[in-house]
Amino acid sequence: MEEAGAVVAAAGEVELNLSRLSVPPETLETELEARGEERRGAREALLRLLLPHNRLVSLPRALGSGFQHLQLLDVSGNALTALGPELLALSGLRTLLAKNNRLGGPGALPKGLAQSPLCRTLQVLNLSGNCFQELPASVLELRALQTLSLGGNQLQSIPAEIENLQSLECLYLGGNFIKEIPPELANLPSLNYLVLCDNKIQSVPPQLSQLHSLRSLSLHNNLLTYLPREILNLIQLEELSLRGNPLVVRFVRDLTYDPPTLLELAARTIKTRNISYTPYDLPGNLLRYLSLASNCPNPKCGGVYFDCCVRQIKFVDFCGKYRLPLMHYLCSPECSSPCSSASHSSTSQSESDSEDEASVAAHRMQKVLLG
Repeated sequence: MEEAGAVVAAAGEVELNLSRLSVPPETLETELEARGEERRGAREALLRLLLPHNRLVSLPRALGSGFQHLQLLDVSGNALTALGPELLALSGLRTLLAKNNRLGGPGALPKGLAQSPLCRTLQVLNLSGNCFQELPASVLELRALQTLSLGGNQLQSIPAEIENLQSLECLYLGGNFIKEIPPELANLPSLNYLVLCDNKIQSVPPQLSQLHSLRSLSLHNNLLTYLPREILNLIQLEELSLRGNPLVVRFVRDLTYDPPTLLELAARTIKTRNISYTPYDLPGNLLRYLSLASNCPNPKCGGVYFDCCVRQIKFVDFCGKYRLPLMHYLCSPECSSPCSSASHSSTSQSESDSEDEASVAAHRMQKVLLG
């Protein structure tokens, strides 16, 4: 046991490795108590404690004393159904690895976690390979988190409160049952890596283009058929993984189009014909409606739309190899679109504009993984 539980000191950092001891939990508890007592009089504090693969069903009680300087705790690969109050005694903990356990039920995380010192110190939390069906509310209060991993759980959704984690740099939620990406995810200014692969996501909100620090976006093995045009605004993006999605392989021209209302027709007429007016000339609802106008992206059109528009999918080249389907919104089915027929002597201006956009952005996309 002495060999497996060796204390290693290197560059001032002390690590206690008690992994795979193949001893009863009671024996491990006794060993931890002895080690904790031993470290109380030591010059160097114990910073890293490794307890993976020990068939633990609860956290050792010894963690509640003698380990106050611990910065990393690894309890992965055990049979834990809950992380008990002993965790709250680790006031300096920065990294908690608890993957591949049985966490996920009521009381899986200790009460008072959000009010404990861990709210200010914990930077890395790995709960992958457990049984969580929703993101615990207390996790969303850990404001110092930089890396959060809950891959391989049973998550059904991402709560809007994810935006509370303003220090988050890496979010791993692959291998769940997530159907939608909340727009609030775009409010994480430091997010560099976003992994949402192996879920059931059908669309990407255009708000994700606000993630200006994003370098890697993994969306493979979902149900995506297109990407929003705004994804071209992700100026730091270096890797985009899309394989295993039912991405369309040709232009989609005729999608559902509901005729505009009389209110929208009136507003379109005023906008497209540049009719001058004062606040006293028009009904209040029309005045408010006019402020919601969106310009048709086709430069040959010059029209506007409000609630009623035609969705069209258009391909742009990345890296000269892959063509990504991006969503467009046109003002009407009659609008000259990028999907002009082959009989036209040249491609439409809007397609050329988009191709130019793509070539400008191509150097940003170093990897586009489709195959």
